[in-house]
Amino acid sequence: MKERILEEAERLFWKYGIRSVTMEDIARKLGISKKTIYQHFSDKEQILYQVIENKTGRDQFAMECMAVDTTNPVEELLSVLDMMHKNADQVSPNLLIDIKRYYPQAFAIFRKYKEEQIMRSILENIQKGIAEGLYRSDINPTILARLRVEQVELAFDNDIFPTDQYSMHAIQSELTHHFVRGMLTEKGFTIYNQFLIKGVQPIIYENK
Repeated sequence: MKERILEEAERLFWKYGIRSVTMEDIARKLGISKKTIYQHFSDKEQILYQVIENKTGRDQFAMECMAVDTTNPVEELLSVLDMMHKNADQVSPNLLIDIKRYYPQAFAIFRKYKEEQIMRSILENIQKGIAEGLYRSDINPTILARLRVEQVELAFDNDIFPTDQYSMHAIQSELTHHFVRGMLTEKGFTIYNQFLIKGVQPIIYENK
């Protein structure tokens, strides 16, 4: 039952944001009483905390698998973009804003994941790309890794990217392709262009 509650809560949080989802909503979707939920969780923030902890763990595992399974750093970054695209329409733009403003414990997990896992993964990707001659040798890996990490959060800022003008899919695509192209050498562009031919192409603008 605890896992069912977490799965349904995650689906609702991702789709509608955190603040708009109540314990009653979760109970109703599962066909159980709120009392049953309270037998496992003291409040909604505790549910959210566990949801974020589980989600970051799964994402970390997925990124580690991509680093192993992909043949080069360019493919790795574009594979991450493909993963984001598959989930983009299921994620409310209010999600991260809600967590950051109103749920400090849950946001602390995300911030730790961002600073330790995402930062490390991107930094290793850049360093590997430089070593393989796919990324320019004159770039600063730490600065660019920091830039990419902050772009993840920036995409959820409704003041910068209003949801009535841009979809999450379009934002993530633009930011990722711009980031990758800025690092590529001529050798790197050859690999990158092969992915474009296969259909992994940037989206310039897309109405939601």
